[in-house]
Amino acid sequence: MIGGIVDVAEAGRHLSIHRGFLKVVADGETLGQVPLDDITALVLSGPQITLSKQVMVALAERRAVIVVCGHNWHPLSFTLPFGVHFEAAGVLHDQINAGEPLKKRLWQRLVRAKIGNQALILAKHAPEHDKLTELAVLQRRVKSGDPENMEAQAARHYWPALMASGFRRERAAVDANSYLNYGYTVLRAATARAVCGAGLNPALGLRHGSRVNSFALVDDLMEPFRPLVDTIARDFAEADGDQIADLDPNRKRRLAAVLQQDLITEIGSSPLINCLGRLAQSLATSLAAKKDLLDLAQIVPSNRLL
Repeated sequence: MIGGIVDVAEAGRHLSIHRGFLKVVADGETLGQVPLDDITALVLSGPQITLSKQVMVALAERRAVIVVCGHNWHPLSFTLPFGVHFEAAGVLHDQINAGEPLKKRLWQRLVRAKIGNQALILAKHAPEHDKLTELAVLQRRVKSGDPENMEAQAARHYWPALMASGFRRERAAVDANSYLNYGYTVLRAATARAVCGAGLNPALGLRHGSRVNSFALVDDLMEPFRPLVDTIARDFAEADGDQIADLDPNRKRRLAAVLQQDLITEIGSSPLINCLGRLAQSLATSLAAKKDLLDLAQIVPSNRLL
């Protein structure tokens, strides 16, 4: 486990509870134990894994998330800890009654932060790249609600510059997309935990609003922090060269460690996992107060990134 993420990747594992620990067993032999209180998310990426209801209850009580992964480490389902916030009903009403102008202003903040962080990551890997100027211009041009979709325009400049000229973000691809899939799964799980912990309903987003996306708000709030995963994926892809991507246990651990990356806040540096909690809580506060009170941490200078 690292960063609170427990990934069960091998076949035939059984998970149970033993004296406050999550126990992993195979063929009658105990392979390891993890304190339940330390778990942020349980990721089930291997086949033929079984677990008891007691495991699900214990993790839900601790606001932990269970993620089931399918092909290429893409998440297929999340089990979320509903009902853990004392004022969840009131927060839900605030979400439902939130006005469009406020939601658009909040989305503007998130998009500007995302593009700014993309520029920081690109500058780390290619400090003289001409696309840095383009990203700076697009960041300044983000309006309330991002009606001109500067987010998508920035992505068209960012991905080829960061990864390779022919790179495309495709979940099913067996290249660096495998690293992005897994890293984003970790980030999404931690963000979902923060959202539910703040009493927010993950299906009611600010911008993402598809009728088939039950994690619209999660996807909104994680956007500024995706570049922290991108920089690790870029390092792995560079090491791979022409080889097929290899998401081995060491690389999974490094991707999971993104949750421990220190960010800059108003009260000093703090790990991403804590910043996500403050961001979600500040969103609930913003909706209740009907004004922008987002506590949005910033990525640290590139020489301090993982």
